[in-house]
Amino acid sequence: MGRFRVRPGHPPPDDTGCGLLHVDMDAFFVSVELRTRPELADKPVVVSGGGPRAVVAAANYPARKFGVRSAMPFATAKRLCPHLINIPPTSGLYGEVSRGVMGIFRELTPLVEPLSLDEAFLDVSGALRRLGTTPAQLGARIRERVAAEHGITCSVGVAKVKFVAKLASGMAKPDGMVVVPAAETLAFLHPLPVSALWGVGARTEEHLRRLGLDTIADVAAFPPERLKKSLGVAAGEHLYRLAHGIDERAVVTESPDKSIGAEHTFDVDRHDRAELGLELLRLAERVGATLRARGVRGRTVSIKVRFADFRTITRARTLVSPTDVAREIHAVAVALLAEHAPAGAVRLIGVRVEGLDTGEAGEQLVFDSPAPRWRDAEVAADVARSKFGSAAIRPASLLAPKER
Repeated sequence: MGRFRVRPGHPPPDDTGCGLLHVDMDAFFVSVELRTRPELADKPVVVSGGGPRAVVAAANYPARKFGVRSAMPFATAKRLCPHLINIPPTSGLYGEVSRGVMGIFRELTPLVEPLSLDEAFLDVSGALRRLGTTPAQLGARIRERVAAEHGITCSVGVAKVKFVAKLASGMAKPDGMVVVPAAETLAFLHPLPVSALWGVGARTEEHLRRLGLDTIADVAAFPPERLKKSLGVAAGEHLYRLAHGIDERAVVTESPDKSIGAEHTFDVDRHDRAELGLELLRLAERVGATLRARGVRGRTVSIKVRFADFRTITRARTLVSPTDVAREIHAVAVALLAEHAPAGAVRLIGVRVEGLDTGEAGEQLVFDSPAPRWRDAEVAADVARSKFGSAAIRPASLLAPKER
């Protein structure tokens, strides 16, 4: 695969017809933190809450040599690498850097599809003539600007289709670029293991290997009807097309949220329903603020409760009219908890609002209502927090006793 990698001082492979880029930040959360801690760059570092039930948000490459990976329990990571250095996450910082990076992308092309804070697809096919450049040159420009403006590195995959571009960026890591010429798409794909196919997890991989299919070339050569019979029509057709380099999905610039939620895993299991009610209030405040910031309201409120034995329940209630008011969300969440969650030690609790719309239909008015305008108060709190920080205004019940 080395011939597809772009090397300094060497011309890139032919990128004609390769209008899709996948850009992925390298160890994003850690890289953002290490900008102010350069002395830790060569040491194994993770970003994690660090508590007994925390998980690794990101691991730098020295940590990965010990087997440490994102989404791994922090306790497991520490066993694998006893001298692991943990940096607690910095609230708001990663979103700020992500917005800056995505802004660079959108300066070059309006066709940007973010997949998360740290990766996105770009369709640059229409921007090449306007910018007088090639896909590989555009990828190099992106890497240079991200490094210069934000102090982190990224890897870029350049290809004709999404699936191949994402594979290419993974092979470019860290801090590299892989270009897959359109005419050599199959030459790039076919030597790879079946696990590289988009959508193939451990179970599907095992099934494919039982069929004698070890590489993507094997899948491409396998009779499609037998593949569909073995895996199901949809899955068989999907994998057969990918194995032939066919991926017709376009870059989707907007993917409207279907729901907005927040959840919290406790360091120690909680039994006290009053404590759970306060955590629901904290989460409802976050969800309400996010709804208002995005200009949407939701009609359905749901809770998620995971008990100490990992048994998980979700319960929901649909409102008469949509809301973005934390007080209303909290009231429903507490009622759902009281009515549907059995007693027991709780490991995780969450709140979610679904059935979102822009609220353009307006707010249902109740005449002669003596109730205070809670939404007005929450909007005022939003303004104060934007000026003075997230801790500027909070419900009194969420303050520690000494703060009260």
